[in-house]
Amino acid sequence: MKLFSRIRKGFSAIPERTQLVLLSFVVGLGCGFAAVLLKTLISWISHGLTFWFSKPSDAYLYLIYPGVGMLLSFLFVRYVAKSDISHGVTKVLFAISRNESRIEPRNTWTSIVASSVTIGFGGSVGAEAPIVYTGAAIGSNIARSMGMSYKNMTILLGCGAAGAVAGIFKAPLAGILFTLEILLFNISMSSILPLLISSITATVISYIFLGDAVTFTKTTETFLLGNIPYYIILGIFCGIMSLYFIRTTLRVEDKMRRIRKPINRWLVGAIAMGVLVFLFPPLYGEGYGSLTLMLNNNPFDVAGGIIGERLFTNKWLTLLFFVAILLVKVYATAFTNAGGGVGGTFGPTLFTGGIAGFVIGRFINLTGIHVIPEANFVLVGMGGMMAGVMQAPMTAIFLIAEITGGYDLLIPLILTSAISFATIRLVEQYSIYTKRIAQQGDLLTHDSDRAVLTLLKTSDLIETNFSTIDIDGNLGDLVKAIATSSRNIFPVVDSSNQFQGIVFLDDVRSMMFDRSQYESVQIRSLMKDAPAFVYDDEKMESVMDKFELTQAWNLPVLDENNKYLGFVSKSKIFSSYREQLQQVSHD
Repeated sequence: MKLFSRIRKGFSAIPERTQLVLLSFVVGLGCGFAAVLLKTLISWISHGLTFWFSKPSDAYLYLIYPGVGMLLSFLFVRYVAKSDISHGVTKVLFAISRNESRIEPRNTWTSIVASSVTIGFGGSVGAEAPIVYTGAAIGSNIARSMGMSYKNMTILLGCGAAGAVAGIFKAPLAGILFTLEILLFNISMSSILPLLISSITATVISYIFLGDAVTFTKTTETFLLGNIPYYIILGIFCGIMSLYFIRTTLRVEDKMRRIRKPINRWLVGAIAMGVLVFLFPPLYGEGYGSLTLMLNNNPFDVAGGIIGERLFTNKWLTLLFFVAILLVKVYATAFTNAGGGVGGTFGPTLFTGGIAGFVIGRFINLTGIHVIPEANFVLVGMGGMMAGVMQAPMTAIFLIAEITGGYDLLIPLILTSAISFATIRLVEQYSIYTKRIAQQGDLLTHDSDRAVLTLLKTSDLIETNFSTIDIDGNLGDLVKAIATSSRNIFPVVDSSNQFQGIVFLDDVRSMMFDRSQYESVQIRSLMKDAPAFVYDDEKMESVMDKFELTQAWNLPVLDENNKYLGFVSKSKIFSSYREQLQQVSHD
């Protein structure tokens, strides 16, 4: 501890920007090794299952594996992690907006363990959201250990997220864009350097330990201008499917949460996953193997199961099989997460995007309208779906280009991703990561005013130096309180501290020097109702709306049992607003 204290003291003497650069390198190292560890664990588990149960008679076990993985993950989360670690990206957004960018130290490893078990056993989710949560936790805790400010802690949290995406995909540019588009609502150009360093460092670590191969190999064809109208159609289709993906995922998970007993939720999820994998084997695991097959024009090698083997005898029925996969993949993902598994929607989004591209390409080819390079549409569909579901078109464009080496298809990637994003924005303002947190009023935006209000907590702004008056008291009691108080308003409470009303000094000024009224004038006759109440957990936007509506300068704050806590004032809010604005503003 003494050594660390000396290091920290010496580190604090270094200029702030230099500190960020140095720590971003450390964060990048941590994220790179975390990404390598996660991918290695998933590979070990999945290959281990294949090795130990390789007989044809053991094939049915693949229907059970996802449920086993979900159960193991559920038990780990409940008895070891002891906190909800699902939906990692949403958790990071919440940490930035409501928890001063602080993430618990244990989250630097818990998501790796839980997600590797979930995915390794065939859970139909992705590893990217868990590694983002892990990377963000690494950045947050390194910053906190070195005593960094909220602003710099947030930047290093973003460095962790960027490094995590870069490390898991070997895609440094995508890691940076992911952080800028989805996580960091307001960042200066001087803060880009730490993101770059973290992303590059994590990518290099991933290359060293996992090799230099891209995530998806492909045999796509050259882009032709004559195919532009069909890429536009694909973009619209991806936008529509993105809306379906977001709303179906949230709806299914909400229904699963209504099952109160966790073991019953697991049972429903495990059975549902077993049935889905039995009917549609490509739903087993992340599905990246199926994407690779389609990117290399081998869709018929995608495992068809009992239904697929029969449908593949007819070209139109084959198309129908892939349409079914496109529609039910979202259910497999929701059942896995809601049933106790830990994973993200990043991977499933890529999978459904590839299927969507194949469906559109194959449909056009079957109709004879035009000859479409189906592998190209699979690749571009991945970007289009990601742009819609995540509402991050730049991330989608460059991530797909980096993980496939598909820069020769950059024009259709840009076109389809932009149209998909525009399509879904017509009816859905939020991404799958931000929708729930926006409904709670905890989402930071690129609007600095709203972002600052989101960061302010009512509970932190309560002023308690007000003298309370008992409702059964009289004017004499009030005069005694006035003599020792520096405030001109006096909250009235009962014996159990329940708020009853307010007495204003201006209302009693004319009678407070008439001692003959001290006993006869009761507090009940002097108090007035508060113009509005504020609750200690109320969102600041709601508080400001109440101030605007009532034109008051002070409002009483109550807890959930209507017990008096203090007052919140406009002047205190404005002062805190200015301080917070300095934290989130550009350098």
